[in-house]
Amino acid sequence: MTDLSNEFDVAIAGAGPAGSSAAIQLALKGARVLLVEQKKFPRPKLCGEFISPECISHFERLGVADRLLAAGGASIRNTVFFARGGASVQLPSEWFNPGVAALGLSRSEMDHRLLERAKEVGVTVLENAHATGLLHQGENVIGLDVKVDDKLRSCKATITIDATGRNRALAKQPDHHPRVRPRLVAFKVHLKNARLNEGDCEIYFYPRGYGGLSRVENGVSNLCFIVSARDVRRLRSDPEAVMREVLMQNQRAAFTLTDVRTCSPWLSVSLTGFEKHSVVPQPGLLTAGDAAAFIDPFTGSGMLMALESGKLAANTISRHLPHVSTIAREYRSAYSKTFQSRMRVAGLLRRAAFVPGFAGAAIRLAGISSHFRRELARATRQSAATSETRAPSGNSYN
Repeated sequence: MTDLSNEFDVAIAGAGPAGSSAAIQLALKGARVLLVEQKKFPRPKLCGEFISPECISHFERLGVADRLLAAGGASIRNTVFFARGGASVQLPSEWFNPGVAALGLSRSEMDHRLLERAKEVGVTVLENAHATGLLHQGENVIGLDVKVDDKLRSCKATITIDATGRNRALAKQPDHHPRVRPRLVAFKVHLKNARLNEGDCEIYFYPRGYGGLSRVENGVSNLCFIVSARDVRRLRSDPEAVMREVLMQNQRAAFTLTDVRTCSPWLSVSLTGFEKHSVVPQPGLLTAGDAAAFIDPFTGSGMLMALESGKLAANTISRHLPHVSTIAREYRSAYSKTFQSRMRVAGLLRRAAFVPGFAGAAIRLAGISSHFRRELARATRQSAATSETRAPSGNSYN
């Protein structure tokens, strides 16, 4: 959709699941929304491409569930965690949403369908557009500058959301300290001929990293894994060498990936770590999705957090617009209540995953009790909030 107006209620940079879901929900309530995306969709994206069962209710509310379920993705009924030596433990998907399986679907499909839905409900969408900076009035953010077709467009908005992912294109603060050297590197590729059991997502632990494999559409499997930057340098940044010499130290991974061949370009990104950032970095600016916090991929809840944070931002804005200070206060409080507990649990599990031998011991321990496994898995999605934030159904900006 094209809108010649340069004034909006909300401007959002980044059309991933957090940005698109927030845009759709706000537009459905009558807000004038601008959604700026640097790429042209559909496009590939480095991601585990695992959509947990709880996400389906979010898609239903957004009006895209039927489209996504019809896109040819794979039904994932179990997630199986494998220690380096072969010990394993299984988590059924229905533990998180009874009667509903997880979905393996490429980000190119999911993001494209969400963006098309945003256009349908009246969001002004600018693709191949670069959010070059923020507009300020004193200390307050009042919109953003957007470069489209080599032309700069200043777009005013009461509230701006940075949903640009780990890059934090708008919320990133000036670098006053020496640049931190990346400790980890993530890789992703689509594969054929993986020896993967039907309906399973497999998670592999190995020295200084972990990875996951699951089917997506068209009989293809998505492999996404994290390794130490030191190992990547040692293997001269060759992703296939890293896969075979590092990831395949895991016995199950070595079996599953023996005969695979790549059917997509390799994608990679450097990671300095996993952390929570400020969700209100400046007055008038919120962050959502990975721009606010990057949770460990092995929890399988990254997509869920993106959708939940998009919903949280949209609900808070729709209740309190145009009161910017109230929006900031309420969003900061609600975000902490919703995500603080699970981020703490994920951080503890991460430290265990990177300790040699500890992941195997933890997997064997978890295998003793299904109740323990269920409670530990739920803790990676647990909210401290006692009730769901809801926006009054009659709210409108018309």
